[in-house]
Amino acid sequence: MIPKVNRRTKIVATIGPGSESEAMLAKLISAGVNVFRLNFSHGSAAHHTEVARRIRKQAASAGRYVGILADLQGPKIRISTFRDGAVELASGDTFRLDLDIAEGEGDARGVGLDYRELCDSVTPGDTLLLDDGRLRMQVDSVESRSVTCTVTQGGKLGSRKGINRLGGGLAAPALTSKDIADIDSLALVQPDFVAVSFVSSAADIYQTRDLLAQHNLSPAIIAKIERAEVVADEETLNQILEAGFGIMVARGDLGVEVGDAQLIGIQKDLISRARKADRVVITATQMMESMISNPLPTRAEVFDVANAVLDGTDAVMLSAETAVGNYPAEVVHAMADAALGAERHPVARTSRYRLDRQFSSAQETIAMSAIYAANHYPNVRGIACLTESGTTPRLMSRLSSGLPIFALSSRSETLQKLCLCRGVVPLYFDAEVYGQSEIEARTIEFLRSEGYLQSGDSILLTFGMVMGHPGATNIMKILPVG
Repeated sequence: MIPKVNRRTKIVATIGPGSESEAMLAKLISAGVNVFRLNFSHGSAAHHTEVARRIRKQAASAGRYVGILADLQGPKIRISTFRDGAVELASGDTFRLDLDIAEGEGDARGVGLDYRELCDSVTPGDTLLLDDGRLRMQVDSVESRSVTCTVTQGGKLGSRKGINRLGGGLAAPALTSKDIADIDSLALVQPDFVAVSFVSSAADIYQTRDLLAQHNLSPAIIAKIERAEVVADEETLNQILEAGFGIMVARGDLGVEVGDAQLIGIQKDLISRARKADRVVITATQMMESMISNPLPTRAEVFDVANAVLDGTDAVMLSAETAVGNYPAEVVHAMADAALGAERHPVARTSRYRLDRQFSSAQETIAMSAIYAANHYPNVRGIACLTESGTTPRLMSRLSSGLPIFALSSRSETLQKLCLCRGVVPLYFDAEVYGQSEIEARTIEFLRSEGYLQSGDSILLTFGMVMGHPGATNIMKILPVG
């Protein structure tokens, strides 16, 4: 039997009208989705709860661990509504953002907005970006309740479109009253991950964790990096990384605020920082957007996915492509193919970090040593970690390797969180039912039965002398497969 080929990079797919049926969820899991994203900018708590139930049902049917990520809406700053739904603006037009223009009364001269602090946050000369940067306006004057602008890049502007400032700085609290209400509803969803939008400091992560704890929830928290002022402040960025489980490079709003030319380098830096800080990282937004309406990706989109994989991202994310697109299963297949293609390149298999770093625990020492040994002993076909908390396989996943990391645990909450870690294959295995003398043989037997090993291979095994205790990993062995 030929051992299974494992894609190391994980795929996150957003659920929407095009993908929420049980039949389509089953197809997406089969195509290779590792984590499903529930976008709380849309839909009710009851609907998200029902979709989460369907996901778990289909994952169980497929015999796989599939994570659920609840993505909070956050303080997206938006204009109000137009009398006719939208207006057409041309370069040179004067346009007013006015707190006193009522809902539904906007026209080609101006519109209301829901961000009371705008007048205190901008100055003449600032550039405002509307509808994800499709329209641009320069601020001419600022009064106590209105901002007068000149349109510098026109187009059609619809109701409820977002506002950003070039360079960032339109700061509102990361958790809105809606987000807090959505957190209250998560006890029914039981997500494995919660993404916090427009994070401005580590305090946003701590507040989210405290609110979740009130409902006895402890999902892994992902900080969405989408504010220019955050990526410009190294200390703030490092504190955010330290506070959470990982980050999302949310290229939509971030790209609008910093500009696409700057975004390329920022994406690479964020991926590198996350890996060095032992945090996971998701690369998101418009990765295969043409497949919303086309059955094949463009070559540029394939290269975009591959580039993020070569940089070391843990996961790549699909948004509208699977939420409302016409080809949800096909886009997952295309993304998986692009990731596998990139992973075959030697750059994706070469460890570049920690050559001069001191380890802080026996657990980290074993994790790093195992990857080094596996990368330099060609007969090893993978690394098997008996784990309670998931820390050892997560640490291993921070280093580049072409080998699978089999996370073997009897704790489903641990295995669910490992769905997002690059190179980690979460598998249910209850080591505590065996005696210490049986562990090695039983582990090999299990991995052979699952199709991951064959006779003549070797497997590198890590575990703790005392089974069942988190943080106790202190043993590494290379075992032949008979």
